Amino acid sequence: MPARNQAALDFLLSRKSYPAKMLTAPYPGREDITEMLTAAARTPDHGKLEPWRFIVLNGAALDRLADAMEKWGPEMGVDPEKVAKSVATYRGAGCAVVVVSSPVALDKIPTSEQIYSAGGACLALVNAATAAGWGASWLSGWFSHDRTYIEKNLGLDRHETVAGIVHLGTKKADAPDRPRPDLAKKVTWVEA
Repeated sequence: MPARNQAALDFLLSRKSYPAKMLTAPYPGREDITEMLTAAARTPDHGKLEPWRFIVLNGAALDRLADAMEKWGPEMGVDPEKVAKSVATYRGAGCAVVVVSSPVALDKIPTSEQIYSAGGACLALVNAATAAGWGASWLSGWFSHDRTYIEKNLGLDRHETVAGIVHLGTKKADAPDRPRPDLAKKVTWVEA
């Protein structure tokens, strides 16, 4: 029987995200974020390609993104309520990390696996932040899928996409837990 790390398992079985609107100051500093990103960078990565990168956004940078959303949304025909909700999430926020999927053109490793690795980096960052005592929320949003917006406002290259935007901060209150999946409906056991 393998050695069990019950503390780590208990953490994973009880981990939950915090809505971005429930995260407040103080926000993690550069040293804290570097530690979290070090953990996130340990995500499984087929071929050691590191097909992702991180953009750390603080205060004024998040306000700048909110301003751009406010202008860009109506031009793109986005529902005004969606625009307002996104603007409210980013304006006045203190810290977020954009996890950028940056696949490498390589025949032997499918692009899809590289994109999954970026998703793994998002979850690893949320888990690292939570383990370090911070609140974390993995979001995306209409603007993060708009090619022109992400190239202009986040500086992404043409082949890159946003895997997620992880907001970080101090938890205002305990977040309500969401309903969890019924494993009997999600798991198939194959014995032979």
